[in-house]
Amino acid sequence: MNMQAVLSKAEIDNVSQANNWRAAWLFVCNYGLTILILTAMALWPNPLTIVLGIFLLGGRQLGFFVLEHECGHGTLFSSRRLNDFAGEWLAAPLTFDDMKNYARGHLAHHRLAGTREDPDLPNYADYPIERGRLRRKLWRDITGQTGLKQTAGLFRALRQFNRQPPGRRLALARGLVVHALMLAVFASLGVAWLYLVWWLALLTSFRLITRVRQVAEHANVPDLYDADPRNNTRTIRAPWYDRLLFCPLGVSYHIEHHLLASVPIYKLPELHRLLVSKGHYDDLEFLPNYAQMLRRVTVPG
Repeated sequence: MNMQAVLSKAEIDNVSQANNWRAAWLFVCNYGLTILILTAMALWPNPLTIVLGIFLLGGRQLGFFVLEHECGHGTLFSSRRLNDFAGEWLAAPLTFDDMKNYARGHLAHHRLAGTREDPDLPNYADYPIERGRLRRKLWRDITGQTGLKQTAGLFRALRQFNRQPPGRRLALARGLVVHALMLAVFASLGVAWLYLVWWLALLTSFRLITRVRQVAEHANVPDLYDADPRNNTRTIRAPWYDRLLFCPLGVSYHIEHHLLASVPIYKLPELHRLLVSKGHYDDLEFLPNYAQMLRRVTVPG
């Protein structure tokens, strides 16, 4: 969609302008909440805090993925060098991801969203689905079955490190360095078991939360095969508790992201309000939370 027919060049330039301080603040917030969750588990290690902590850590791990995503787009900071450094060293390694490889595939999703060639289509093409079927998917996620299956490729790549392409080797090396540092910090504080908790979250709650995010963005939208992002994508005006778990850092403004991928995530709410004021969303319904979204994408059964 040509947004120049809706917004002036000055408006597009304004919402697309990166702010390094706001970008850095997102990193501070995500790291700060992560440290707070880990500290609470270390100070009060009991089944309740650990189970709750695992769920909350999954949301923060998604937050690191969101930061990687933004840096991969080159939109979070004002320069490519800053985006590359922050994404490749401060975000992607926490989940052992490869930002450059992810970004290449993700750009194809942006280019092909609304078509049957969208590479992410398997994540949401079947919706709406029976509620029992969704429960089974979420059960596989939270019990680690999905995580172990998806992580098998990582372990194979680590075993065959020297056979990997140069870019993949660098991403794996960064992951090893960051995870070794994480383990060393935990061990020095006498809480090495928290590293295991990090991996438990990565294999369980992170997979469940990631699935819910994927479903929220494109499942059972008005028309999945319409090129207009207003029809093939969903924005949710999420309350604080959804933002804490399912859509950290403003990632729920997904229509806006597809309309103008040049806009940094911290300016998507501003773009949303601007488009509302222009009447661009007059015929759209915005769900208020993720619970209603899950009801919308499922049918009884």
